[in-house]
Amino acid sequence: MLLLLEFIGFYAPCSHSQVSNHLTLLAESLPSESSDSSLVPEPSSGNRNKCSVPGILYNTNTVEGFHALDKMKLLKEEAAKIWNDIVTGKAVEDCSMLSRFLLISFADLKKWSFHYWFAFPALMLDPPAALVNLRPASQWLSAAEAESLSTACNEWRNSKSTAENVADVPFFLVTIDPQSRATVRLLKDWDACQSDAHKILFGFYDPCHLPNNPGWPLRNFLALISAKWNLKSVQFLCYRENRGFADMGLSLVGEALITVSEGWKNTMPNAVGWELNKGRKVPRCISLAQSMDPTRLAVSAADLNLKLMRWRALPSLNLSALSSVKCLLLGAGTLGCQVARMLMAWGVRKITLVDNGKVAMSNPLRQSLYTLDDCLNGGSFKATAAVESLKRIFPAVEAEGVVMAIPMPGHPVNSQEQESVLDDCRRLSDLIDAHDSVFLLTDTRESRWLPTLLCANTNKITITAALGFDSFLVMRHGAGPFSHAHGFNAETAISSSADVHKIKDAKGKHRLGCYFCNDVVAPTDSTSNRTLDQQCTVTRPGLAPIASALAVELLVSILHHPEGIFAEGDISNNVIGTSEQPLGILPHQIRGSLAQFSQMTLVGYSSPSCTACCDTVLSEYRNKGMEFILQAINHPTYLEDLTGLTELMKSASAFSLDWDKDDDGGGGGDEDCVEI
Repeated sequence: MLLLLEFIGFYAPCSHSQVSNHLTLLAESLPSESSDSSLVPEPSSGNRNKCSVPGILYNTNTVEGFHALDKMKLLKEEAAKIWNDIVTGKAVEDCSMLSRFLLISFADLKKWSFHYWFAFPALMLDPPAALVNLRPASQWLSAAEAESLSTACNEWRNSKSTAENVADVPFFLVTIDPQSRATVRLLKDWDACQSDAHKILFGFYDPCHLPNNPGWPLRNFLALISAKWNLKSVQFLCYRENRGFADMGLSLVGEALITVSEGWKNTMPNAVGWELNKGRKVPRCISLAQSMDPTRLAVSAADLNLKLMRWRALPSLNLSALSSVKCLLLGAGTLGCQVARMLMAWGVRKITLVDNGKVAMSNPLRQSLYTLDDCLNGGSFKATAAVESLKRIFPAVEAEGVVMAIPMPGHPVNSQEQESVLDDCRRLSDLIDAHDSVFLLTDTRESRWLPTLLCANTNKITITAALGFDSFLVMRHGAGPFSHAHGFNAETAISSSADVHKIKDAKGKHRLGCYFCNDVVAPTDSTSNRTLDQQCTVTRPGLAPIASALAVELLVSILHHPEGIFAEGDISNNVIGTSEQPLGILPHQIRGSLAQFSQMTLVGYSSPSCTACCDTVLSEYRNKGMEFILQAINHPTYLEDLTGLTELMKSASAFSLDWDKDDDGGGGGDEDCVEI
């Protein structure tokens, strides 16, 4: 399909010695949508900087159609219109017809690339006119003539006559009388100019800036002069300006010698005019993807707030670190949806969500990435529905949804399910290896155990967010015991008995604990034999957005801290260290209560008996691999026996105090003390 459309182009005289004034297409170049009478736009009238010239647009629907257009035929058709206007005299009445142009185009709106080719049909004199004595007008004319001509041109250009606007008439006559007085006239006044003129110049608005070349409008102007008035020698003025006023130093005056045969105007002359592209006769192509592609516009708009933040308040904000960090979200429920949104707001572009649940009717109200449509027909998988929602919100996000269950201790598997569970373990391990940061956002305590173990083993940034009814916990896990970044085994140095639970690294810093370090029992099944209210996470609606926002802010602070995952835990109003960080303190744990509208920061150190991150557990995992994980899944007491928690609980049970016995200090001594 070919769209044919008449429209208007604009140009003006050159106004700078180094830059030409190109033909311009504006919104007003196209016909008005409200105009029912004609598809031809109204030409601009009386605007000195917008000389209107008619054009025609051929737009194709395919790039093949664009290349298949008969360019020579189209050019000849437009040249024929110019020649007809010359022969009939219409070009004398409306000289803008001499500058007709042609545009062919194809718009690829998927890639926002545009193929186009301009043609400015020029009638060829045979033989071509010879240009001689071309030099600046100030040198060609006397000083008085140049001054008078400059004044006359300025008056012409600034004319506000209501009878006939001439400011945008691009072709005109200049007469200079014997007293050096210059007058600018319309082309139709040619006959009147013959009697009272000492010199006659054929003037035109020249958009070209070159000092030795007239602009393209001269070509058809000479054809008109030769055909209409049969002149053999034509003195012409290339009118140019400087800062909006006539400049006789930039303007050129020359002479054209025309030697065409007597009958040349009886047939239409040949025409040329397709614009060259870097010296070759080929179309041009421009990509506007960065300014028109909705995805790129969304990226630019999303980054603007962060760039303003860096410019106004936080010069050290590392936007490249945020955009390149790969985040793994385990759980795509209330917390997972909010965390994903917060991550995108901070400029994080690589997000993977893991969940095996489906969207239920009760979810969309609290889980911000889902709608009612996601609940229909049994519900969509949360992981995939969340990713689709993220891409609708921000098309440039690199989001992936993984539908899988996380193997959990206390949830034994039979032999038929064993291989499938091990596949899930391996898949989870691969996902954690492929990401830089992991968020633990699942509903149950036991579902966080395996990710915590794997993150401690690979030393990944790990952040946990957990909700109660009106309270929350947000914490970052400390570095794993086999951290290579510090070159130490974190559990080889245990301080005095007073600090028995504070595991130190090689630098003497206490290693921060994980989500399980404060527990004295191994994670086990927390969902079986539970009522509905016990199985569901029943929380105040405002809790999840608060905890999610804090979890993401914690990640951003870690990424901007010089020690990253190894940073010590800060406490409000008591920042450890000498240098203040640009984003403020970096706490280990944040615990909040909506009942009290309160929040506190705490520090918890790693435990030598932790069931998820201690040296004993990780060493066993490294030695036995999947066999170790199966043992932990199928045998509830396996982790407690391995870490010594079983013995600890036995010792605690054996320890008793008789508060009623009156002991005056006469016996017992060390033999009555039990070491725990």
